[in-house]
This record gives sequence, structure tokens and C-alpha cells, in this order.
Amino acid sequence: MERLMRNIKLTIEYDGTNYSGWQSQKNAVAVQNEIQKAINKLTGENCLLIGAGRTDAGVHALGQVANFRTSSKIPADKFSYALNSLLPDDIVIKKSEEVSLDFHAQYSAKGKKYMYLIYNSNRPSALLRERAYFVPQKLDVDAMKKAAECFLGTHDFSAFRATGGSAKTSVRTITNVSLDVCHNMLDACNNLGSCNNLIKFEIEGNGFLYNMVRIIAGTLVEIGIGKLPWDSVPGIIESRDRKRAGRTAPPHGLYLVEVRY
Repeated sequence: MERLMRNIKLTIEYDGTNYSGWQSQKNAVAVQNEIQKAINKLTGENCLLIGAGRTDAGVHALGQVANFRTSSKIPADKFSYALNSLLPDDIVIKKSEEVSLDFHAQYSAKGKKYMYLIYNSNRPSALLRERAYFVPQKLDVDAMKKAAECFLGTHDFSAFRATGGSAKTSVRTITNVSLDVCHNMLDACNNLGSCNNLIKFEIEGNGFLYNMVRIIAGTLVEIGIGKLPWDSVPGIIESRDRKRAGRTAPPHGLYLVEVRY
């Protein structure tokens, strides 16, 4: 008798420091590889793990989403516990649940939310060196806030797109942005540097181009140090010229927070 096929959705948190990114690669260690190996060992099947999207080497995730089909009879909510026992400590399945067979982690997604952390201090933090972008120059947070709001709406983001992406169109809609001094991370450990030195930039939209969030973050930093005026952002967007935007901020400050369905 043929066993019933099921579709399992995973919500995943990982520290990307030791990985070549999310996507499986032959000659490197990727997050997808590690989870897929654990799934196959657990189920005894050759399951295909589908991710909501790629994250680059060094990028972290608080809420990456993936799905796989299996005929295993393991209860859906128990997959998270079983997989966590097989995974390295820097990858954690936060939630596992059964979804309809037509659910696809990538193609069913309606939007994503990212966070970028900047550690603004005259001295680096040993404990945040792989968690936030260290910027020693004093940043004008108010100017950065004004600039961030300019990204809201539907625009052609060619100026904030790195080469190498496969997206057919560079038009995206940004539905929400915020930039503030962070008060909800490390609040319990005030000695891990001052929380007042940690700047949190969040951005949410229907999709993002290759390195788009990191280029936006790099541009905001250049505005913060006075290299670019905050009101130059609309013109940069309109120009569609990558050379006019700021540098690509490093990957370790970036977090995939949530995928919306």
C-alpha cells in the first residue's frame, strides 16, 4: 500500500558565520545541506528541502522558512525536536508543521522582513564582531531615519542591486521601514557594549534583489557619516545607477527575520 505523502514546513533560525550561505553547494558547507542531511537521516528518505530564498555567506536568520515532502509518520510538530538533535548548535528548527501539498516555501511567499544591525562605537565589540557591522565614525541617526523613509513604496531598485542576481525585474515594493537605536537586543546584558551604540534597521517588502538590503544599509551608513545627504536617496533611486549608491555593507549584520505568506 502506497504511503500518504505529506508536506512539512520548517521555521529556521541559524547563525550564518560558519556557512557558505543557505543554498546547497558541492564544495562548501551550506545551511540547506545540513538540514537536508538531517531530514534524510531521520526519515530514511531522499527528501528535497526547498527554502524561501537564499542568504549569503555570513548572513543570519531568525525566521527562514523551508518545506519538504515526506511519507514519514512522525508527527509534524515533533520534526523540530528530532531534527534539532541531529543538527549543529548554530542551526535550530524553531517550528515544524504540516501544510497543504501545494505550499512552496519560495513561490508561496508574499513578502520578507530583514533586519540590519550596526554597532556604532569608537571601539569594536569582541562579542558582536559576527553579529553587527562595526562603524567607528559617529552616525547621524536622524539623517539615516529620514533617508530610510525614502525607500517606501514601489520603485525600480536597480541602483541597489548587485550583479549576479537572476531576478527578471528590479521593481520592488517596500511596505515598511524603521531605523532606531536598539533597546530589545542585549538589554539583559548591558556590559556587552552599550545598547545605545546598537542601531537596528528593519525593512519589509514583497521581495528583494541580490544584495539589496546590504546596499541600502551601506548607503544609510554613508549618509550617517555625512558622505551623502539624506535627501539624495530619491535621486539615486531614480538614476538606477549602482555607482551612485553606497557600498555593500558586510553580511554579518544582516538577518532574515520573517517570511510572510
